[in-house]
Amino acid sequence: VQLQACGGGLVQAGGSLRLSCVASGSIFSIDAVDWCRQAPGKPRDWVATITSGGSTTYANSVEGRFTISRDNVKKAGYLQMDSLKTEDTAVYSCHADVRMRVGGMPRGYWGQGTEVTVSS
Repeated sequence: VQLQACGGGLVQAGGSLRLSCVASGSIFSIDAVDWCRQAPGKPRDWVATITSGGSTTYANSVEGRFTISRDNVKKAGYLQMDSLKTEDTAVYSCHADVRMRVGGMPRGYWGQGTEVTVSS
């Protein structure tokens, strides 16, 4: 199983970016999908989660500005980031709990990071 994240880049404060995370490999289903980020010199922080049923939760710092979503057919997760601030600058990584067979236990996988830089 591999997770491929993309969509990062350089954007001015107030702008928007949409990150994508696509899973490939032997996958039966995907439970929760998470996005986390790590700013330079800081530990990795959780940003948002979407469950298999579509319930979403967000870190206080991004609530109201970021929207997490998923497409179960495409085995993809997304993070729409609006009203970006300079403090959102970080490497963003996706994580997914993947079941490889019916009744199998979910196993967590990380995608490679995609860099987001927000300039003032």
